This record gives sequence, C-alpha cells and structure tokens, in this order.
Amino acid sequence: MAKITKDMIIADIITVDQGVIPILMESGMHCIGCPSSQGETLEEAAFVHGMDIDELVNKINTYLESK
Repeated sequence: MAKITKDMIIADIITVDQGVIPILMESGMHCIGCPSSQGETLEEAAFVHGMDIDELVNKINTYLESK
C-alpha cells in the first residue's frame, strides 16, 4: 500500500491513485491540473492555500488504507 507524505510532489501523488483528486478538490485545492502541481509539494500547496498539512495527509492516507 502506498503512503503519502507532505514532501511528495502533487503530480506524483495523483499518479499513485487518481482517487486522491476529489480529496484535494474538496479540501480547497482546485488547481490540480495547473502547472504548479507538476513541481509543487503537497506541503507547499497546502501552505499557499492555508490548509492544515497534517490533516490533509491523514485524509489522503485514510482513503488509501481503505482501498
């Protein structure tokens, strides 16, 4: 099972499982397809969007564990 960390690039996270996209979108990260997501870490994006990175990582990993 894959485990997501806050230092992973968003594009790489989506490659692990595209089911993560709705989680990111629901959290307020609506720029999944933008060029920044190709080189930005999850932590950097969470900071820009004012999100709690630990909460977001937990949501994503909980989803992945449930599969």
